Amino acid sequence: MSQTVISPASVGGPTKREITTQPRVSDRVFAGIVTSGALSSLVILGLIFFFLTFQGFSVLRTQGFRFITGSNWQVVQDAAGNFDPKATQFGIGAMLIGTVLSALIAIVVAVPISILSALFLNFFAPPFLKKIMVAVVDLMAAFPSILFGLWGFFILMPSAEYWAKLLHHFLGFIPLFQVDPPIYTRSPFIAGLVLAIMVIPIVTSVAREVFSQTPPDRIQAAYALGATRWSMIRAVVLPYGRSGVIGGAMLGLGRAMGETVAVYTVLNVVYQVNWHVLLGAGGNVASMILLKFGEAGPEEIKALMAAGLILFVLTLAVNSLADLIVRRSGGKGR
Repeated sequence: MSQTVISPASVGGPTKREITTQPRVSDRVFAGIVTSGALSSLVILGLIFFFLTFQGFSVLRTQGFRFITGSNWQVVQDAAGNFDPKATQFGIGAMLIGTVLSALIAIVVAVPISILSALFLNFFAPPFLKKIMVAVVDLMAAFPSILFGLWGFFILMPSAEYWAKLLHHFLGFIPLFQVDPPIYTRSPFIAGLVLAIMVIPIVTSVAREVFSQTPPDRIQAAYALGATRWSMIRAVVLPYGRSGVIGGAMLGLGRAMGETVAVYTVLNVVYQVNWHVLLGAGGNVASMILLKFGEAGPEEIKALMAAGLILFVLTLAVNSLADLIVRRSGGKGR
């Protein structure tokens, strides 16, 4: 007795689908677009770096290391009105100190507020309020810096002067808070507060994302052991997101160090070393470039390009370190 073998094709069944590792056309197109976008950003950054290096290399070679450590910015011309490279001095040490000082004030003020805001949005805010506040925080990160500068000049500065006087009254024995003469207007303290308002949305967004990635089983385990909400946050959430918060703070530090218009609006740019945060004198590298670029000659423009190169490298280093910390902050916590 013979048996008949019935194949799926003979009864109209589905044919076997061919399995291949070759990506589809749409996947290849999307990968090409993403790759082109990523490479274009790197190419643009590279071109900016080489342009600044090409323009400012002669000044860096002439001035040497004193371009970073020096505090004199003096363009000297000879009797014929020509540029004298031997007598001219370019140094951005005072502006670098002002840059770091204002940025550190911003971070000291912004990080605690950002952490508390992120914790509130993740663990205390009702859902409808969380959506509104997240949108507002993200919108603040996109505000033009000139708006922060004008707000700081007309609204924040009168109150900040009173706070500066209080700090000088109670903490004046600390050299950092000494003020002589008593000039509180447009000080690094006020510039740092304005920068803090600009940094808060960035640090809050990063901290909120990191805190939201806390494993739910750890949170529920803490509650099961009888922990209160604050105890759970202190024992689980904060240790887990510590590295992410540090990375977000460093991203904000990079933003504060490179800010130009807002600092120029509220800070009295004086070319001198100023370690007193409450004294109305100082500056940063970005505001110095903005102040001097309009009336600078060819050689001074090269010096400003060299200053921009130093600021570019410094900001890039801070942001790279922040990116490294954020990427390594995923699975850490008790």
